[in-house]
Amino acid sequence: MGDALRQGASTALTAVVTAAVLVGCTEEPGEQVMPGPTSTATAAPQEALALAERYRAAGGDPDVYGIQVEDGPEGVPRVVIRTRNADQADAVFRRQNTSVTAHLTTKEGVSFEKGYFIDVFGPDGGLIHRMDARP
Repeated sequence: MGDALRQGASTALTAVVTAAVLVGCTEEPGEQVMPGPTSTATAAPQEALALAERYRAAGGDPDVYGIQVEDGPEGVPRVVIRTRNADQADAVFRRQNTSVTAHLTTKEGVSFEKGYFIDVFGPDGGLIHRMDARP
């Protein structure tokens, strides 16, 4: 695959992920809220630590210390991020979400063809963000 084609695919993926973030962060009245834990242990499993290390080594957010990709409902992957950053600002979440999902697709071979769910847990193990990014 040529560099131009690879760059074009990466740009297209980033646009799709960004669009999903922009759509997925809003909650309409009556919209179903995705079930899931509201807290987690602050210690990440070894595989999550290793994935986060590869992500940071590739230039990812230094506050991310754990990344897991799990099987979610209906075959839609669930991405679980553990971060040392307690900032709940939407801009922080959008930047982190875009960065992690781009790494997962381009470097780790994860497919988000059906979309994804994402949970971000802060330094105390509390849920900071939860999003359903299905098309």
